[in-house]
Parts: sequence; structure tokens; C-alpha cells
Amino acid sequence: MIGPKFNIDRFLSNGGAADQYERQLKRLTSAGKSVTCIEQAVRGALDSLDDKQGRSFVIYGEPQSGKTEMMICLTAKLLDTGRDMIVHLLNDSVDLLGQNLGRFKLSGLAPAARNFSEVLDPAVKLKGQKNVIFCKKNGGDLRKLLEKIGGWNGVVVIDDEADYASPNAKVNSGDKTKINSQITELIGFTGFYICVTATPARLDLNNTFDNDSNLWVDFPPHSKYTGQDTFFPIEGEIEYIRTLLPDAGDDPKYARQALFGFMVNAAYLNLYGHPNTEKNYSMLVHTSGKKVDHRSDWTVMNDTLNALVKKDSKNFPAYVEYIWKLANNRFNDADPDRITNFILGNITRHAIIILNSERDWKDNSSAATNPTSLFTIIIGGNIVSRGVTLDNLLSMFFTRDVKHRIQQDTYIQRARMFGSRGDYLSFFELTIPQTLYLDWHRCFVFHRLALSAIKEGLGSLVWLSDQRIAAAASSSIDRSTVDLDKGEMLFSLFDYDPAIESVLNDNADPFEKIERLSAKLGQGCFPDYLVKYIRRTSLSGSSTIGIHPVADISGYTDGPDINKQMITRKRGFFGKSQRVRFPNAVHHLMIVKNNAERARLLYKFEGSIQFIKNTIHDS
Repeated sequence: MIGPKFNIDRFLSNGGAADQYERQLKRLTSAGKSVTCIEQAVRGALDSLDDKQGRSFVIYGEPQSGKTEMMICLTAKLLDTGRDMIVHLLNDSVDLLGQNLGRFKLSGLAPAARNFSEVLDPAVKLKGQKNVIFCKKNGGDLRKLLEKIGGWNGVVVIDDEADYASPNAKVNSGDKTKINSQITELIGFTGFYICVTATPARLDLNNTFDNDSNLWVDFPPHSKYTGQDTFFPIEGEIEYIRTLLPDAGDDPKYARQALFGFMVNAAYLNLYGHPNTEKNYSMLVHTSGKKVDHRSDWTVMNDTLNALVKKDSKNFPAYVEYIWKLANNRFNDADPDRITNFILGNITRHAIIILNSERDWKDNSSAATNPTSLFTIIIGGNIVSRGVTLDNLLSMFFTRDVKHRIQQDTYIQRARMFGSRGDYLSFFELTIPQTLYLDWHRCFVFHRLALSAIKEGLGSLVWLSDQRIAAAASSSIDRSTVDLDKGEMLFSLFDYDPAIESVLNDNADPFEKIERLSAKLGQGCFPDYLVKYIRRTSLSGSSTIGIHPVADISGYTDGPDINKQMITRKRGFFGKSQRVRFPNAVHHLMIVKNNAERARLLYKFEGSIQFIKNTIHDS
């Protein structure tokens, strides 16, 4: 019997793993995860790259909404479409790089992702094959990577947390920061730059790598995501436990009470929520960036826990009574004795983790992100504020109010409670000074209003700030292209219907009129959240709303200041003559139409809020 004969041609035609993207989607669906949102973002990115020939743009996704899996799938799609050098940039953290690199390798992506240090040896040849390389945004690491692959044709750079370190903080001095300059060199004249972040304002206002906001891609959160609508709702009931503290003082009793609340909730979940499966939970104590504050908060937590361990301590009776009463008041269906005994019987199963520095993070990150102790207390500031997912996080305690102006990107990234908290959301407790919560809430309202343009494909975004909240660090705002006082927001174009005027001219209450107008125009043209925002901030009643007559710009002269087709105007449409019609109005709304019977809603807030717009993409 003659066996099969060897034929080299059968193997020369093997081009390696194909359909990488479909394999990744199958991996996720097999694990019970929805891929609809990922597919939308990947389609949008490929559209911006291919059909629109974009060189630089942003993919925006909510904090902790699954951006890593989206980037794995995007990388797979880029490999399928022939890209042969994909570089992932991460913040300058060894552990963060290791976590993300590990997730990429576990995904089964081919070729396997490699750390930049694995390819530096001259014996490692990269040409003629596909490459996925990870590198920290560190000057030394980037320089070594550039020496290896600098000048590569068509490199695709995917920058995770792109608004951190990558923007040029020297944009107004004619110089470039080191990291910005190195990434510019990495992209070169033929490469592509994809920014991935939850907080893109700085990238837009800085014109980072000439990213085009007309090409930005929205990565919507998955169905189980709990984010700003849950923790900072514009209206409706709070679905979690929110404890607001006085703004003045740092009385240790508030930290103790937050700790007791955390332990009571963790005990209840283990006894009644999932009694057959014990779970470890964590509490994040978010301090200032000062190490002395970290130590102070550690002392309060440590002393309180020790007092519960030692039954002869002077504070033991008072602390136990507080725990018992809290359990009794919080859970009508539970036995407070049982909850209290569970806590006291397991009180030694606690861990306090201080994260002051990168060294702390490297040594303790695993125990912090995936708690290994029944009661895990994490104390940290900025180091836990970006790119960190804390599994089984049950409580957040903010120890101090912010005395200075806060930046939107910083505080949006600090929302570590966002994510998939649905199965225990009603037991999650946020303890925070009242003014800080209100600032944080307004920060997200501003953010949501600005980013509505991404979902509607409007480009040319408008960012909001006021005396307490800054849109981005002032040093990063490119003053040559950014308008600091335009003060208007535009929504999607629509076909003008004369029936709209009957709504505008009706004698109905302004609140009723904006509800009817929103229903008639639809979400893209007059979104619900804007209606809710107007209602929420119209404390003096309907007199604070100015609904203007339709403005017809068909007779305007075309020029560099105005685009009649798109209904945009660099200096805006709301002049003093329009605003004086409603002298008490805070919210101004006006529909502007052109000679093609297309129209757009304009909104202006008249108050202490500043609207900041990058005019570089205006036509």
C-alpha cells in the first residue's frame, strides 16, 4: 500500500490564522457575553479608517465598559484587513501592561501580542509577518521601540487612555512634550492613530495628533453596565445607597461609619444574597494624593478593625451596637444578630491595602483588583483613578472635599464604581461630601451634553466648564483653534416641517413646549437628557426658558464664517438682539433653517457655564 506523498506546495499556501475577528466574537459569545456594542465600535473604526480615510480619531467608551475586549476585537479586524504592525500604547505602569498583555494572549489572537522588549534583539525579524506589540508610554521604552520599528509603513497605533501623557502640554509654546514627540515619530507620515478613552475632551481641545472629531467613534456600554445614568441620574430614584457628608471637617467617625456600612452589606450578601457561595468584597477609600492622608485613613481603619477584634477594647460595645442597629435598620428581612455575629466571627479576615506608588501597585494590585480577603479595604488616590477595574467593589468612601477646581477627565476616571455592578447594585454604598457629589454630578451632565455630538456624528464638539469644573488642563488647550466663549450647542440636522412653528407659537407653558418639541424632533435632534437638564436647572420656573422664533438663514451670504448647508457659524447664531427678547432666560432654544428646508436646533446656556469649542474642524 502506497501512503500519501509529501507536497510542500500544500504548506506554502497556508497563510496562517484567518478570520481572527470572527474567532474573537465567537470566543466572547461562547462565554455568554454580548458583542453588539463591540461590533458597532469596530465597524465605526474601520469606516473612519477606510471609507473616510481617517489618519487619527477617537473611540470613546464609558469608564469600565469593556474597552479591552473591544480593542482585542479591533486588533483582530485590523489583522484580517492586512495591517501588519499594530502597536498598543499603555500608561507607564508595568502591572497595567502585564494585565492587558495577558488578556490579549489569553484571547488566542494570532500572532500573539508581545511586549516591546521581546522584539528588540537584532535576531528578531519583524518584516514579512504580522506583529502586535505592546509598549508603555515611557520615554526610554518608546525610544527603544522607535529604534526597532521607526519608519514602518502603515503602522497602526492604538493608544489606551490616550488623553493621559499623549497630548502635547507644550502646544502653546511651539514645542512638544517628549512622549508626544515620540508618538508622532512612531506614527510617521503613513501611520494611523486610534485614541481610546472615556475622557476625550483633552484630545479634542489639544488637537492631539490632529485627530478629527468628525470621525470619532462611539463605543456604547453593554446591557449590564451601570454608569453615569445609574450613579449620577438627572432625575428619578437612586438605585444604590448614597450617603452625603457635611463639606467641612474630616471627622474620623465618617470613615468608621462607612466601614461599618461596608461590612454590614458584605455580611448580608454572604448570608442572604448568595448564602451558598461566599464572596470577598472590597471598599475603596479615595484620599487626596498626599501620603500623610493615606496614613491617616489607614490609622482610622486599622484602629476600628482592631477594636472589633479585641472584645475587651473600650470601643467594642459602641461599635458593635452601631453595627447591630445599622443592620436592623437597613435590612427588614434579616436577623441583625446573625449579621453582627458573622462580622465579628470573620473580622480577622480583613486586609488593608495602601496604594501610594507604582511599587505598591505592583506588589498589591492583584489583591486590590480581585479581593482575596472577605473584607478588603483599599486606600489610594490617583493611582487607582484610571484604567483599574476593581472586582466586587461594594463601597467607595471619599474622605475630603476638593477645595480647588476639578478637571472633568480626572473625576470621570475616578468613577471606579462604574462597571457591571447590577447583581449587587442596591447594596453598593457611596459615601461622599455633598458639594463634591454635586460637582461630580454636574461634571457628568456637562460630559454627557458634550459627547452627544459623537453619537450623532456632528463633529466639532462643545465642552462645558464653570467655576468649579474645568473641561481640561489649561496648558493642554490649543488657543490657536479653540473658541473659549461661543456658548452654543448644535444637534442633528432634520427636514424642516412648518408644523414646528405651531408648537413654538403655542401659548402653552415652556416646559410643555420643549417636551412636545423633543417628541416631534426625536432623540438626535432634541435629546431627552437635554430636556431633563433644562427642567433640573430651571429653579426659577418657566421664565428661565427662552424659546425663540425660527431663524431663516437662506438670505445669509456664504463665507468662511458660515456654512449654510450644515447650518454652522463660527461666531454663533445667538446674538444680543435675540437674547434680549427673554431677559430672564437661562436656557435659550432656537431652530435655524436654510434655503434647502433643512434645520437644526441650537441651545445656549446663559450663565456662569463656559462653552469651549475647537473651531479647527468647522467648515
